[in-house]
Amino acid sequence: MVKKKNIVTIDGPSGAGKSTISKMLAAKLHYTYLDTGAMYRVVGLLVERSGLDLEAENTGKKLKQLLDTLDITLASGEEGQETRAFLNNEDVSDAIRTPEMAMVASRVSAAPEVRKKLTEMQRAMGNKNAIVAEGRDMGTVVFPDAKHKFFLDATPEERARRRHTQFLQNNQQVEFEEILAQIQKRDRDDSSRSLAPLKPAEDAVVIDSSEMNIEEVVSFMLKTVHQNQK
Repeated sequence: MVKKKNIVTIDGPSGAGKSTISKMLAAKLHYTYLDTGAMYRVVGLLVERSGLDLEAENTGKKLKQLLDTLDITLASGEEGQETRAFLNNEDVSDAIRTPEMAMVASRVSAAPEVRKKLTEMQRAMGNKNAIVAEGRDMGTVVFPDAKHKFFLDATPEERARRRHTQFLQNNQQVEFEEILAQIQKRDRDDSSRSLAPLKPAEDAVVIDSSEMNIEEVVSFMLKTVHQNQK
């Protein structure tokens, strides 16, 4: 029997509240928070800056060479703030937190070379500490032996509303309809890709947070983790 690792995975679609909830849960459990979404956005920024066309033929070798130069550092932001992300020692936290970069992150995440590189990095982090890892394939691919698994969901409209509010709070003017369309497209792209598609792990607890607030979700997860620890 495979020994389960002291890891909490929280998977789910864009805008479900994974980042906020993961940070709060990690703080209450005294675990390290692993923002894998930020990691994919950093790679997306690196690819954008390089001018590499992922749709072109024979890009695998060039992409691998680009990834060989990759150095990602994540730092916990102040309370209530996003994780600070650094690309080769440059703070790119603001540059990666745009709707456009979310779509780029979805595209690069479908590349086998990218997933292999980041999966290795994420597993190395998981081997060092007890962590709360949020993403789209944490419980299915990266940490299949995690002790606690959740799949956090909400309706596309509710997720778009939350994301729209977040952008407005950060003084970013984006139309609600644009955000909803991007979320729906990303849902289709992430769920239909052949490599690590977005789906709940078979042993994950599925939570529909459409009509739950953040505190209710965190409380439910915390209770579930404590029950599973017994």
